[in-house]
Amino acid sequence: MEHPYRCMTMADLETQYDARGTVSDFDAEMRAYRSLSNSAYSNLSVICDIAYGPGDDERIDFFPAKAPNSPLFVFIHGGYWRALGRSDSAFMAKSFVSMGVGVAVVEYSLAPAASLGQIVDQVRRAVSHLTQNTQRLSFDAARVYLGGSSAGAHLAAMALQPDTRELGSPVKGALLASGLYDLEPLRFCKPNDWLSLTKALARLNSPMQLPAPVDVPLVVVWGETETAEFKRQSQDFTAKVSQAGGSVIEFEVPNRNHFDVIADLADPETRLFRTAIDMINAPKKVVSPKP
Repeated sequence: MEHPYRCMTMADLETQYDARGTVSDFDAEMRAYRSLSNSAYSNLSVICDIAYGPGDDERIDFFPAKAPNSPLFVFIHGGYWRALGRSDSAFMAKSFVSMGVGVAVVEYSLAPAASLGQIVDQVRRAVSHLTQNTQRLSFDAARVYLGGSSAGAHLAAMALQPDTRELGSPVKGALLASGLYDLEPLRFCKPNDWLSLTKALARLNSPMQLPAPVDVPLVVVWGETETAEFKRQSQDFTAKVSQAGGSVIEFEVPNRNHFDVIADLADPETRLFRTAIDMINAPKKVVSPKP
């Protein structure tokens, strides 16, 4: 029997990287995203369809904080690089805006129409575009923070690479939920049907194989009911950053799955939201609140 990755069979890998298979009603999870996001679009001031490039999918929706020169939280959605979009991904806007933090929700092209390399480039350009338009959008360019879930956490981690930040993306911290940081195992299971990763491409796009982002604080989290491999990916990435001297906190969120863990950002009373706000308000010293 073939064991292509970490002594796991291909059947093992299919199970471990099947995020949808860990919940009883995937559609209900997506409806919750959309419902919370619809409320944000209906009740908050929002500037829609900010173009960061010429492509139809290269767009950002921006929910400004009430005060000018406020911090900005840039959210990058998940969906295994092949699903979801801006309209599903503004669920945290009301809670952040209520705390004086603006929110930008990034749209990017989806696989397989776009390659992973193209998607990574789009996210990097989106963040750079925002930081180069602070006067027009009235937020503090010195306080820009990234957030991402699942594939979005991977993309956020890729946007933290030093070459990206030297090109004009001065990100000050990031919250990464349920991310994928080593793409090698995806070559042997269903996601590669739309990613078409070679060994070289997987390595090129794996944060675990790239320099650790040690100059910004990170928060790395995952849900209690996620698979062992999704948990390990987060734990290994946290260990890499810590061993390189970076500032990172990690925790598992009880009673949360791969999809609803990030929705805790819509509730100001949750540990995840409070930890994100602590990072934004105290970027030089991240303190994780007690559960």
